[in-house]
Amino acid sequence: MALFDAVRFTTRTLIKGTCRPTVTGLENVPADGPFIVAPNHLSFFDSVIVQALMPRPVAFFAKAEYFTGTGVKGKAMKAFFESVGSIPVERGEQAASVQALKTLLGILDEGNGVGIYPEGTRSRDGLLYRGRTGVGWLALTTGAPVVPVGLIGTDKLQPADTNALKPQHFTMVVGEPLYFEKTGPDHSLPARRQATDRIMDAIAALSGQERATGYNQSRTAE
Repeated sequence: MALFDAVRFTTRTLIKGTCRPTVTGLENVPADGPFIVAPNHLSFFDSVIVQALMPRPVAFFAKAEYFTGTGVKGKAMKAFFESVGSIPVERGEQAASVQALKTLLGILDEGNGVGIYPEGTRSRDGLLYRGRTGVGWLALTTGAPVVPVGLIGTDKLQPADTNALKPQHFTMVVGEPLYFEKTGPDHSLPARRQATDRIMDAIAALSGQERATGYNQSRTAE
């Protein structure tokens, strides 16, 4: 925990000093107990930003390759993602994704916070895509409040198809928590869809994005 706090403090200080973000609504994060953070997704750095700026720790999924790199860069990335509590998951493999969701259950059972992007992969055109129902499943299964987050301008931190980091002002708006009846894992698909759509409506109101009618697809699926 000491390492986690040190990494989060250092990252927060760096982000605030270089990007001078506008952050509102942090008082909406529950002071105790489990909670689910559901942001829109525009940038590779979104998880880092949310983890650093939230008042409580938030564990996100991270691609498994971030934990398996070699050399100095690979080891540094692995150390960073492990230190902030990220969870490795093989993207595009359904079994791994299901297992990762079950891992999130364990974190919530311990009274901690988790983060999940309802869109799945990041939006490359700025549209807000239809939410995948994993977030609805998690909310209904656990009854943990869902904290919607709108990220605005984070896509400018890393121009598309480049590895360059360009410090820019961005905005993070944290909305009021959404509460759902705890049904356990045995709930209907329509109930899960309805919960997910409600969460996406809240994110849209915070981010101000134009809505897409379909799901976002990763490049491997294109």
